[in-house]
Amino acid sequence: MAGLSNIQTQVQTQTQIQTLSPQQVLEARILSLTTLELEEHVRTELSDNPALDDTPSDMPEKESDDNNTDDNDQFEDEGFNDSPDRDDWNDDDDDWYDPAERGGAGAVADIPLADTRSFYDVLYEQLREQDLTERQMKIALYIIGSIDNDGLLDKDVQAISDDLAFYHDLDASTDEIEQVLKVIQEFDPAGIGARSLQECLLIQIRRKEDSPSKQLQEKIISTMFEEFTHKRWDKISARLGIDKAETDAVIAELVKLNPRPGSSLGETVGHSRQHIVPDFLLDNYDGEIHFTLNNSNIPQLHVSREYSDMLDNQIKNGSSSQRDAAVYIKNKLDSAKGFIQALKQREQTMTRTMQAIIDMQRPFFTEGDETLLKPMILKDIAQKTGYDISTISRVTSGKYVQTSFGTFPLKAFFTDGVKTKSGEEVSVKEIHRILREVTDAEDHDNPLTDEQLADILAERGYKVARRTVAKYREQIGIPVARMRRN
Repeated sequence: MAGLSNIQTQVQTQTQIQTLSPQQVLEARILSLTTLELEEHVRTELSDNPALDDTPSDMPEKESDDNNTDDNDQFEDEGFNDSPDRDDWNDDDDDWYDPAERGGAGAVADIPLADTRSFYDVLYEQLREQDLTERQMKIALYIIGSIDNDGLLDKDVQAISDDLAFYHDLDASTDEIEQVLKVIQEFDPAGIGARSLQECLLIQIRRKEDSPSKQLQEKIISTMFEEFTHKRWDKISARLGIDKAETDAVIAELVKLNPRPGSSLGETVGHSRQHIVPDFLLDNYDGEIHFTLNNSNIPQLHVSREYSDMLDNQIKNGSSSQRDAAVYIKNKLDSAKGFIQALKQREQTMTRTMQAIIDMQRPFFTEGDETLLKPMILKDIAQKTGYDISTISRVTSGKYVQTSFGTFPLKAFFTDGVKTKSGEEVSVKEIHRILREVTDAEDHDNPLTDEQLADILAERGYKVARRTVAKYREQIGIPVARMRRN
């Protein structure tokens, strides 16, 4: 028994220290990139690797290898045992990447794209003007990708640190992320990148010119935020030691601040035809749903014929003194081929994942009604595609699909479920719809409390706890009853 226990321990230890191959790491990184990031990455790779080519040319014919056996054997005898066979660099399918020939489930009709700059275009333009290192730029891009439509950062710095390490193989400390975040919080409009409404308002106040009013505004938001959000003006006046007229003047300045700075950069994603460089283009025609990857700005890539021929010549005519040159050429060719393979793998994984999402949420993609979304979690798509949950997370993180109903983040299709009295499970989107409906129609002199909202939901067949109602209400930006009162 002791021997068996030792064997089990050894097996467990070996499993824990197993690492991904360099190609798997590359594929994971490529998969996590958005379309905009991928375009930039392809340009960088083309610049860095001379063995990667994007010049239009006919696909090379595979050359005969029959007369090269002696040359390869001779080269190996001299010590270069990992030199490639010529077939490795004349495999048409492995050496070429043509985004125009790949993508989604059939050709897609022309989908009109927005002419205006997107929310993220504006932020990216300001980012390019900053003097940041490549490492800081990667952190900044991830932060910008995590900013929601209101302009607020919906992740804390520890979560960003974890995501960067897991998805981008970038070990960034929270302090390092904080420094980059401070740069982004200097962008326009003021308040962008704030982690809370309180921080958003403080950023805007601190941009103002110095004045007694500015000092009072900052004090109210920093030390009396709860009183401010609940409109307890008398308490604020008493704590500041100022009269009602002066308090009203300060409050009048505060209510001019924008709690949603992102709204000034464009319409809300998901409710307009504006896009933020969507990763998928989807349309319905002939009664079928068709989609494709948005690869229009990614060039056709192939392994450089010139570099492949250079390696052939090294194998034929090279000597041991030229081994370093051959190794260099081979490494560049390996890198080019690995990059092309990673792009192909990205397309395959993203296409299969998008198709699985469409299959599970077909009523929504047919009608465009968010209330038709079914409860769905990452695990559901992982089981349907055969990928693991981390892969599905990479595919859906920061990716968008443009439809005839608007542009949506893929994460919008993943929702919790709520059971009705009959036992049927529906998406929380239906609860969101009801909450909007009843609060829009309520008496604003006597708004509904969360408990009353829970009772209304129960009458309609949805048993939801008061605390859960409060969570759903906050998710769709409906203030508490006190704030909705006239």
